[in-house]
This record gives sequence, structure tokens and C-alpha cells, in this order.
Amino acid sequence: MKIRRKPPKPAQSGTPLYVVGYSGATPSPEELQCWFDVDYGGPLKLLTGSSPQKDQAAGSLQAMHGPWRAHCQMACAPAEAARWAAGLEWRHERAATVTPVSAAPRDIVDVVLLAARLARGLSLLTGGTAFDLRTQTFLNPSDWIDRRLEQFAAADHVTVRHDETPDGTQEWFFTQGLAKFGLSEIESFQPRGLPDQPVTERLTDIAQELIRLGQVPTVGTAVALPLLDLSIQAVRHRTATYAGASLILREITWRAL
Repeated sequence: MKIRRKPPKPAQSGTPLYVVGYSGATPSPEELQCWFDVDYGGPLKLLTGSSPQKDQAAGSLQAMHGPWRAHCQMACAPAEAARWAAGLEWRHERAATVTPVSAAPRDIVDVVLLAARLARGLSLLTGGTAFDLRTQTFLNPSDWIDRRLEQFAAADHVTVRHDETPDGTQEWFFTQGLAKFGLSEIESFQPRGLPDQPVTERLTDIAQELIRLGQVPTVGTAVALPLLDLSIQAVRHRTATYAGASLILREITWRAL
């Protein structure tokens, strides 16, 4: 897995969650359906002609698993595939996209999981590369973590990054991926010279709990996270840009309960 430093600008009207680049034959809907049913128990239902785009290319499907839905463009139009290839700097001649359908807050985790599983299936069936537009990471077939249908791990969907602050006096830690769940990203500033891993793990654990709760605290508000034995408080709200990606952030602090 590698990280893209400068994100492409999607050409589609509805921004996908994943783009999958590949150079071989486009899988058939039946192949995707069979793979999903074997790996996750199914049943996956596929309806044709359900793309949110006005100009539909061949292979436009709406994938349904239970009450959850995602739009799956099995083969983008050649011009669209070329734009993704140029923006992502890969050599894949074809591209597929997966776009989750808007869902109620109680369903958003399952919808994000469905989109991720479809992207995983397309990358495995094609031997191609998936690109997560929210976390700005590339995923080759071997990078996907295989989990059972009922399992959810925030680390599969949210990435914690860190960089120096502009004045070089602190380390800036922040998430990318909470936006998938309709949440602000979270950030923390730490003194330079301390180990990165404990802060990264802490923010990942906090992200998991915030996804479970379905909210990030507003500025000045503290929220108890008993499973982590922590209380977190949001102290600032701001927007920032990292490697070309716009971020809506809430700075948090934490203390033991």
C-alpha cells in the first residue's frame, strides 16, 4: 500500500469513495455477485442502469446487500478512465468506481462497508489497484484485510497521518477517513521528538469510538469514551489543506476517566 501525496480532482458529478484501475477484461456482474456471495454470504443483488451520473457508461449497476446500496460503475467511459489514469499516475487502461448511496446515520457504517467490499472484489477480480479518495491511499489486491461480514475496524477506513507544523515546533497528527461517515476529522498537536506510534494508535481508537457514537464533540464539549477509559474534548474547529486535500478538522485533547 502506498500513499498519494497530491489527490486528483474527480471528474464525476458524484464523487466515488473508491476508484479501481485495471487493464484486463471487465468482470461481469455475475462474477462480482458470485464473489461477494462466496466471501460474505450474500445475497448481493445487482440492478442495471442505476448510476447517479447523467451520462451512463456500460456496466452501471446498483448493488444492494440487505437495505444497503452502492452505485458501481464496472467500466467507466474511456475518457473518464483516462482522466483517472492521468490524475492517479497509473498505467491502467480501464477504471471502475464505487459510490455509496446516502444513508441514515444508523446505516452509514454498513454502507461504507459495502462500498469497501465491492472495491475489494473489483480489485481482486481484475488484479487491479483501488484508490481510496478519502484516505488518499492505493490498495493493491494483497493490501486488503479480509474480515468477516460482521467485523468492523476503523483502521480499515480511517488513516492517521502526521507532519510537522509550519513553524517546526510541534508534530501534527490528524485523521483522513472520518468524512466517509459524515464526521469531521480529528487532530492533535504533540511535542516533537516523542514516539509517533502511541499517538497514532490513540487517535485510531478514538476514531473507532466516534464512528460507533456517530458524532464528534462540538467545540468546548467533552465526551466520555468508557471503552477507552478516556474523556475527550474538542478545543478548536478549523479547515486545513494537506497535500491538496481539504480537511474539516476538530482539534481534540484527552484525559483518563
